[in-house]
Amino acid sequence: MDTTQLKHLLGEMTRAEKIGQMVQLAGEFYKEEDSENTGPMHEMNMTPKKMTVSGSVLGISGAETLINIQKEHLAKSRLGIPLLFMADVVHGYRTIFPVPLAMASTWQPELVEESANVSATEAAVSGLHVTFAPMVDLVRDARWGRVMESTGEDPYLNQLYARAFVRGYQGQDLKNDPFSVAACVKHFAGYGAPVAGREYNTVELSERTLKEMYLPAYQAGISEGSKLVMTAFNSLEGVPATANKPLMRETLRKELGFEGVLISDWASVGELIPHGIAKDLKQAGELAIQAGVDIEMMTGGYLNYLNELIDEGKVSEELLNEAVWRILTLKNELGLFENPYRGANSELENNLVFSKEHREKARIVAEESIVLLKNEKQVLPLTHHQKVALIVPEDQSKDVLGPWSWKGEPSESVSVYEGLLNHISKEAIVVKTIDHSKNDRPKDWLDDVSTADVIVAALGESSYMSGEGASRSNIKLPAEQIQVIKELRTLNKPIVLILFNGRPLDLTDVVQDVDSILEAWFPGTEAGTAIGNILYGTKNPSGKLTMSFPRAVGQVPLYYNQDNTGRPLTAYNQEDKYLSRYLDVDNRPLFPFGYGLSYTQFSYSPMKVTLSKSEREQTDKIIVETTITNSGKVTGSEVVQLYIRDKVGQVVRPIKELKRFKKILLEPGEVATVLFELNQQDLEYVHQDLSVSVESGEFDLMIGSNSEEVETTTVYLELKKNE
Repeated sequence: MDTTQLKHLLGEMTRAEKIGQMVQLAGEFYKEEDSENTGPMHEMNMTPKKMTVSGSVLGISGAETLINIQKEHLAKSRLGIPLLFMADVVHGYRTIFPVPLAMASTWQPELVEESANVSATEAAVSGLHVTFAPMVDLVRDARWGRVMESTGEDPYLNQLYARAFVRGYQGQDLKNDPFSVAACVKHFAGYGAPVAGREYNTVELSERTLKEMYLPAYQAGISEGSKLVMTAFNSLEGVPATANKPLMRETLRKELGFEGVLISDWASVGELIPHGIAKDLKQAGELAIQAGVDIEMMTGGYLNYLNELIDEGKVSEELLNEAVWRILTLKNELGLFENPYRGANSELENNLVFSKEHREKARIVAEESIVLLKNEKQVLPLTHHQKVALIVPEDQSKDVLGPWSWKGEPSESVSVYEGLLNHISKEAIVVKTIDHSKNDRPKDWLDDVSTADVIVAALGESSYMSGEGASRSNIKLPAEQIQVIKELRTLNKPIVLILFNGRPLDLTDVVQDVDSILEAWFPGTEAGTAIGNILYGTKNPSGKLTMSFPRAVGQVPLYYNQDNTGRPLTAYNQEDKYLSRYLDVDNRPLFPFGYGLSYTQFSYSPMKVTLSKSEREQTDKIIVETTITNSGKVTGSEVVQLYIRDKVGQVVRPIKELKRFKKILLEPGEVATVLFELNQQDLEYVHQDLSVSVESGEFDLMIGSNSEEVETTTVYLELKKNE
């Protein structure tokens, strides 16, 4: 449709039809003879007649199923307005990739884009139009369960990944590309900063911190063209996001320039009542539409009260039309008026979903996401003549997909045992599954394990322990697993710990008891294949952390780019009590941001810094150069990282900020020169009055393999003052 036709359609719609477009229902409402429908339909006061004008559906898929639902809907729709089908395709549809925090550890936005493209392809041929992804929330507190769905603690990296996900999902031509889906940036805003790391909790952020650290990733996803944004559950400045008019109408719409569809999170309009800012669902609906929420997900505020609110003059027809216009525009941008069955194709669904090609891509991403945290005595890689004892919890051998793997089948995933079989025979593996529910005692299996040359312990969180609703005050390994490691240590055998988890863990209790640690995260469908290849050196690990690992939970929120204080702890004042420090633990993380080992070694030459004047701006441009040598014996990849510090600012500046990085692949003995270029915009920051600029002065330039191990050079930069 062209704009004229779309405006004509809007003009033809009754008020009830317009309100229906703003209502999103769960897929269960459309399942035939589903007795469970009765409760939700009754609660929302939903009737079959009202369903004929509803606008979108979430959480159901399958090409044939959605084609049939769309056909039936269009047959009953007076104006033939198609449904939108949406779902949580977060890190894969049926082919499951590593969780987003793991994908971030690749430091390869292009790989993340490819994963999103595969996910979009599988979702689109299965009939879906929209994915509720990416989650671009900045996170600093590992207690929060949804850190697994983020890309970490750094605003620069988060921006790059936000763009990559949106590009991967939406492709180059959303309307004409049947293998693409619309992206939904979430959760606006500040959802990743709940007080005490507790799910759905209050968020307390200064306006300056919100603008400098948290908003950039949302802005990046919006600038890349994301068609939707989702509101957050949390309150900000005392007002829940779903009812926060200044946040949505001023910050999101005007400041960030978002023109697409704003959708609530699941039932978040109704949650305005327990939040205590709405007395009932009618008032909740009024607050939500005034704030600019276009689609209400799974509560009946709009469905049951919007017409009444308009009659009473509390909501204008203009607000209604504004919201419906954005929804119709989205449907038009997806090409649904020309082809309401867009993308859905049973034959392609059978051929493409969970295809060999897609699983191969999942394996590559999983290999690149795995982080080698420790490797004393070069226990890894393993050799093919070693006998291996594999220790794994009884219920976790196939629990490798992680949360938000909606259509993923654990039975189809590759376990660690299956991955080992790609490299050694089953006779060379002693498998011991630990069933804590049966109180397995070490003496029952330690003798068998003692016959092995090396112990591989695949431990960590279950998928239930991570994700939404999975905040933890204790982020150590389960106590039973810690005890297993202590018992294994008594055998004096090399121990390789493989971690499955969706968050940074406190590993202080076990880090000294194991020789090697592989952070595998939740690696997805091809978990065992990727892990086996890393264990045996077919693939050299190259992942780097994008979220710091604490020494104790008391350190969190923990992040590398913290502000300095008036009493900083330094290498020269360790004995002074009256500093910003802990009495019982080091300030530094156990494993810092940007950290990750390799089976080879990389040496850095002293950096060279060149300053040149920008011709147009007449300000200093910075060129940083270093030479990296693979001084080891195997091919490997290194992530070269560049950080800066503004030594004197008008507000306190972070002790370091990531500004550039480059991942390079080097053969043994190979040398590569890496160049980074920075301009004035890279140095600007948000001031107390919320203006953005930077002043001339001294800056530290830091380059290295992680945020702690860096070489530092100080330069004076002449910069143009913003008018």
